[in-house]
Amino acid sequence: MDISKLTLGLYQTNTYIVSNGGHCVVIDPGYEPETIGEYANSRNLTVDAILLTHGHFDHVGAVKELVLKWECPVYLHEGELSMPPMMTAGQLYCTHFYDEGDIVEAAGISFHVLHTPGHTPGSVCLLTENAMFSGDTLFAGSCGRTDLPCGSSADMKKSLARLAGLSLDCTVYPGHGGSTSLAEERRYNPYLK
Repeated sequence: MDISKLTLGLYQTNTYIVSNGGHCVVIDPGYEPETIGEYANSRNLTVDAILLTHGHFDHVGAVKELVLKWECPVYLHEGELSMPPMMTAGQLYCTHFYDEGDIVEAAGISFHVLHTPGHTPGSVCLLTENAMFSGDTLFAGSCGRTDLPCGSSADMKKSLARLAGLSLDCTVYPGHGGSTSLAEERRYNPYLK
């Protein structure tokens, strides 16, 4: 399994391309579908699925154009449908809903879904092998904001406590900023204490 990060758009959103052989999964394609497509093509990758950690516009903006090219399924938590269109840049597009405990098999990789509301009602973290894609739930040294429409600081506290209590260490790949590890965040992140 190989993980590549493209940091794109005005909000410097991290899009991850998780590949295995000639196939890949794209996580949170927020901007620049041409750049994502060119990257995949340059490595002879077929996009098998798009996985969304949440539905904010800066994480979903390139979805429709990528689907037109690869005709791949798009996964999202149903809780995201409650958000106002101003936060999602219009109607959210997905072909499948996933929820707590689900496992998505794509590109020969298993992604385990953890429902971690707080930043949005349907925020999820995706676990695979020794990696966690945390979206805007957990950042290096911080966490996602909860003051936007449909955010909840109470839910965020519960979600972060849950992540802190996981009996594993893994590399954390957040929606913005650099990667970290769950062990480092347990040790130094004030929001996980």
